[in-house]
Amino acid sequence: MNHFGRLFSVNIYGESHGGGVGVVVDGVKPGIKLSEEDFTYDLSRRKSGGLGTTPRIEDDEIIIDSGIFNGYTTGAPISLRFLNKNTRSKDYSNLVKHPRPSHADFTALCKYDGFNDYRGGGHFSGRITLGIVAAGVIAKKMLEGVKFTTKITNLGGETDSSKFQEVLRNTVMEKDSVGGIVSICVDGVKIGLGEPYFDSIESILSHLLFSVGGVKGVEFGTGFKGASMRGSEFNDPIIDENGKTKTNNNGGINGGISNGNPILINAFVKPTPSIGKTQETYNLINGKIEKLDIEGRHDAAIILRAQVVLESMVAIGLADLKLISDAYKK
Repeated sequence: MNHFGRLFSVNIYGESHGGGVGVVVDGVKPGIKLSEEDFTYDLSRRKSGGLGTTPRIEDDEIIIDSGIFNGYTTGAPISLRFLNKNTRSKDYSNLVKHPRPSHADFTALCKYDGFNDYRGGGHFSGRITLGIVAAGVIAKKMLEGVKFTTKITNLGGETDSSKFQEVLRNTVMEKDSVGGIVSICVDGVKIGLGEPYFDSIESILSHLLFSVGGVKGVEFGTGFKGASMRGSEFNDPIIDENGKTKTNNNGGINGGISNGNPILINAFVKPTPSIGKTQETYNLINGKIEKLDIEGRHDAAIILRAQVVLESMVAIGLADLKLISDAYKK
């Protein structure tokens, strides 16, 4: 549900227009140097303000309630929270019975019998990912020597990054939205992370990545392009005693276990469902398909701010797998 992890445990909570959002992280070893400043960089990567992002700007000031003392982790659960200060709940009142296409409005209404907090998307809002990013900062501290490189490699079908701003300008001008592909390279992961079958690296990381709203596809290494390759082309020949391979079509994973090569992941993030264009969709009050104009403040490209969220999810999964691997060997 809202919990992940066997040894490195993450629990998220909050709604978009409630009092705040946050996360409780357990399983963190004591003695890790950690302060509010350590969260600043990744939280800033998630903040809005640039072209294609929502006009809603929050302070995102982190409040550490427990688990850190004198600048170091204590080994106790770490509670982190953020206050919601910039909300406009009235913008969402018409969506209760006239749900947005491709959004969680309708499914949440049905699942929770109308008791869900619909303001700003409630618990389904991207606002909740603040806790994920905060947990990711801690996870990276647990993964000593591991380096993450994350970037957008496709924006609205355009793969030339020099043209991304043009894509965004056109999209905003047309009151529409775009999606794309986020590519994540994780270097320095030791050999042996991941467990056979149900807890393979692919299983765990896919689980986490698909937990991020808007993610509709995940692939490792060469991914679906490998469907057109022969085994002689797809196989990654080992070229030294440390397991380094000549190619990396398998994305650094064999048998669900890290093989020491960089872990390569692509995630497809769909276009933002809340757009400025008038749409026609079903009205639950009168039983008719009617025009819907969505109020509120929304990202034209949620992928821009999702990059660090996806990276954080990968870090969380690897931190849990590392603790499991370490426990197994003792």
